[in-house]
Amino acid sequence: MSPTETADTSTPIEDRIGPRGVWWPTDAMPAGAAVEFAQWLESLGYGALWIPETLGRDPFAHAAHLLSSTSTLAVATGIANIFNRHPGSMRQAQLTLAEQSGGRFLLGAGVSHAPIVAGVRKLDYSKPLTSMREHLQGMADSMYMAPAPAVPPKTVIAALGPKMLELAASAADGAHPYWTTPEHTAQAKAVLGDDKMLCVEQKVVLCTDAAEARATARAALGVYIGLPNYFKNWFRLGFDESDLADGGSDRLIDALVPWGTAEEIEARVAEHVDAGATHVCLQPLKPSARMGEPDREALEALAPR
Repeated sequence: MSPTETADTSTPIEDRIGPRGVWWPTDAMPAGAAVEFAQWLESLGYGALWIPETLGRDPFAHAAHLLSSTSTLAVATGIANIFNRHPGSMRQAQLTLAEQSGGRFLLGAGVSHAPIVAGVRKLDYSKPLTSMREHLQGMADSMYMAPAPAVPPKTVIAALGPKMLELAASAADGAHPYWTTPEHTAQAKAVLGDDKMLCVEQKVVLCTDAAEARATARAALGVYIGLPNYFKNWFRLGFDESDLADGGSDRLIDALVPWGTAEEIEARVAEHVDAGATHVCLQPLKPSARMGEPDREALEALAPR
């Protein structure tokens, strides 16, 4: 079977990605290394590789490269920034990748954050919820005049707060929460209902040394801890200003990033599933690693069985 062929192009994307995937920023890898990584994840049985969009590669061009080099692995954007493109071009990219990969592409779309949208791109970030609503409607209204995928592709949106989750339920196919807890997963499930996808990102540290594991988690949290989208959600979950001090309290770190043995990490993943997650994508943080280097030992230990 060639890399772009799949056994059944009619398989829905939620069945393709299965219960477990991997979330990793492959922008730090050369293109060939990213392909090798995707192929290795496919060999381990992971259902999807989630790639973000920040200030690096175009996520759709990169997704095409990865999809053309794999056979069964789905590629999902976690997330593609709606402010970077017109709704029509977002829809074109989604349909093109879904059709050319045999249904192995999942669009995760989101509003990103003010420092990138307003600070770097110099775009209006005053009404992110309205912008997302209008973007989804614009996608739905867009014309597309090429061969369609065998199965209409789906869209999940980055959603943390109740209003964005309600939009995910009413105007998208589900949600892709980031930096959250099983308690948030249960809240999201209650809003989304049973017929929507709930694809939860979960950072993990395969390390039994508490100080080292927490230091690894704090290093990953550093760039995010001051972003309102995240800390407002943590406050809704019962954390407060004191939990943001010194890179994050032990209470916050332990709630957001499970660490320890593979069995202890599996227990946290199971909590998300029990709370209603339809898919958990693992982000394996490696102690003392170079930037952009995933913990392959963790991915082997936590691979789907």
